[in-house]
Amino acid sequence: MTTYDFDIPVDRFGTDSLKYDRAELFGRSPDLLSLWVADMDFKTPNEVIEAIVQRANHGIFGYTDPGADYYQAVAAWMRNRHGWEIDPKGILTTPGVVFALAVAVRAYTQPGDAVLYMPPVYYPFAGVIKENGRTLAEAPLVFNENSGRYAIDFEQFERVAVESGAKLLLFCSPHNPVGRVWRREELERLAQICLEHGITIVSDEIHEDFIRPGHRHVPTASLSPEVADITVTLTSASKTFNLAGLQVANAIFSNEKLRREFATALNVTGYNQANTLGIVATKAAYEFGASWLDQLNAYLEGNWAILADFLDKRIPELKLVEAEGTYLAWVDCRALGLDDKGLKRFILDDAKLWLDQGDIFGKPGSGFIRINIATQKAYLLRALEQLASAVAARRQ
Repeated sequence: MTTYDFDIPVDRFGTDSLKYDRAELFGRSPDLLSLWVADMDFKTPNEVIEAIVQRANHGIFGYTDPGADYYQAVAAWMRNRHGWEIDPKGILTTPGVVFALAVAVRAYTQPGDAVLYMPPVYYPFAGVIKENGRTLAEAPLVFNENSGRYAIDFEQFERVAVESGAKLLLFCSPHNPVGRVWRREELERLAQICLEHGITIVSDEIHEDFIRPGHRHVPTASLSPEVADITVTLTSASKTFNLAGLQVANAIFSNEKLRREFATALNVTGYNQANTLGIVATKAAYEFGASWLDQLNAYLEGNWAILADFLDKRIPELKLVEAEGTYLAWVDCRALGLDDKGLKRFILDDAKLWLDQGDIFGKPGSGFIRINIATQKAYLLRALEQLASAVAARRQ
C-alpha cells in the first residue's frame, strides 16, 4: 500500500488556480494566505495521475461518453463506502454539482415558483434559485448557542413549505458550511414532510466522503424506496479526490420520471458529453482511491485538532463550531464586535488572510467565517499565527 505524505507542499501559483492565481479578480492581494474556496492543496492519488497520463498519451480527445465501467465504478463506491445500492442506469453525468442544482431548478419548477433551502448554506444554492427567476423560500437552520450545534427547525420548515407552496428543496448533506452530518432520524423527519407535501428533494452530497469519527453519512435516497422516489442525489469525485477542474459530477435517480425531466433540462443547456479526462480520473479514483482517502481523512483529523487547540488557547474570542464532516471550519467571530464589512476588512487587511465571509452563505452566517483546513499543517499554522496576531492587536 502506498503511503502518502500530505505535509509535502505543492506550489499552485502559475497554474491558473482560482484559489491562488485569481486574487485580482476578487480585489485581493496575491500575498494573502489563501484558505477560502473548497478545493484542497493535496495531489490526487497516484493511480488517478497515472490513468490521466496514460489516456493523455493516446493523443486523441474526441467526444466521449462514459462506458458501463464508469457507471459501475460510481455504483460500487456508493455501495462499498456508504452502504447504498444504486442502479448504474439511474446515473446522469453533469459538469458539476452547481450546474446540476441549476438544471434541477429548471427541471422541477417554473419561473416564479418558490424553492426551499436552509441557510446558512453554500451560497450557489440561493444563486441558482434567484438567477433562474424562482423565489427563495428560506427555512434557516437554528444555532444552539449552548451546544454549539446547528439543527433543522422542522416546524418552521413545514410552515415555510406550506406557506410558500414550494415543490422543490435544495438540501445540503453533509452541510456546507456548518459541518453537520445529518442523522437518520433527522433525514427521516425531513423526508416525511417532503412526502406529505409533494416536495422533490435535490440532495447535494458532494462532501459525503469527509465524515469525522463517530459520525456516518446516510444518503437521503437510501432511507426508503418512497424517499428514493422523490430524491435526486448529486455527487462527485471532484471534492473527494481534488478533481474539480476536470468538470464531472453525477446525478443519481431512482424515479424514471425525475430522470427524464432532468435529462430534458440538461439537454436544453447544450451539454452532451462529459470531459474525457474527468471520466478517466473519476473511474480511477473510485476504483483505486480508498486507501488514499483514508490516509487523507486521518491527516485532516490532525488539522481539526490543531485548529481547535489553537483557537481555544490563543484566540478564545473565536469559537469553532464543531464539525461532524467536510474539511471546512465554521468559526463564530461575533465576539470581535465587528459588522460584516468590518470583519471582512479585519481578515483581509489585518490578518492578511483570504477566507470566506459568513454573510455570503445567507443572513444567518453574519459574523462567521469559513476556513478551508485541507492544506498542509505548516500553512494552516502560519495562517492561524497571522490571525492570532491580528486579534491580539485588537485587544490592545
